[in-house]
Amino acid sequence: MRRDGLRLVERASHAEAALWRRLRYEDDGACREPLFDLYAALARTIARAEFRRRPAYGLEKADFEQLAFEGLLEAIERYDPMHGAPFSAFARPRIRGAIADGAARSSEGAAQFSARRRLEADRLKSLLPAAKAGADPLAELAELASALAIGMMVESARHAANSMDALSAYESLAWRDMQVRVMEEIDRLAGTERSVMQQHYLNDVPFVEIARLLKVSKGRVAQIHRAAVARLRTRLRKE
Repeated sequence: MRRDGLRLVERASHAEAALWRRLRYEDDGACREPLFDLYAALARTIARAEFRRRPAYGLEKADFEQLAFEGLLEAIERYDPMHGAPFSAFARPRIRGAIADGAARSSEGAAQFSARRRLEADRLKSLLPAAKAGADPLAELAELASALAIGMMVESARHAANSMDALSAYESLAWRDMQVRVMEEIDRLAGTERSVMQQHYLNDVPFVEIARLLKVSKGRVAQIHRAAVARLRTRLRKE
C-alpha cells in the first residue's frame, strides 16, 4: 500500500515536471491552467492566513483570494524549474506580496475616498441655504443644485486642462467653452474669494487647511466660498 502511494506521488511529480517543461521551454500555454489548478489550494490557504493576520482595509476574504490568485499567476509566469527551488517555495512570497500590494492599494483608495467625502461635505454645508420662514424649498433646491454644478464644472475643467484626450461622447464644444468661462471668472474674483476657489477646487485643499493658509476660521472660509459661488453664478447668468 505504501509503495502504491509512493508511485502515485512520483507519478504526480513527473506529470507536474512535464507541465513546467512544456510551458517554459515549449511555450505550451495550455499548461497554465492545470498548473494553476494544482496550486490554487495553496493560494487560498495563504489568502486565509493573510486575511486573519493583517488589516483588511475594507477587503473581504474573497478579495484576498483574488489577490492571491493574481500572485499565483504571476509566479507561474516567472518560475523557472531549472533553478532547483520547488514551485511552492517560489510562489509563497509572491502570493503574499500580491496580497500586501492589493491591501495597500485598498488602504490608499479608502483614504482618498474619505478625503473626497470631507471635501464634498465642507462644500455642501457651506452652500446650504439658511432656514427662512416662507421660503420655497424647490427654489432653494434649484439654487443649491446650480451652486454645486459650478463646482463640478470647475473640477471638470481642471481635469480637461490636465488631459490631452479628445472630447468624449458626453462632452461638447459648448461644454468646454463653459468650462473656460468659469475658470476665467474665478481668475477675476477678488483676493480671498479667488484663493478659496482655486485652492479648494483646483488643488483639492479642504476648508480647514485653507483656513490655516489664510489665517481665518473654517467658518469664515465657508462664508467666502458661498459668496464666491454666488458671484460666479450671477456673472455666468448675465452672459
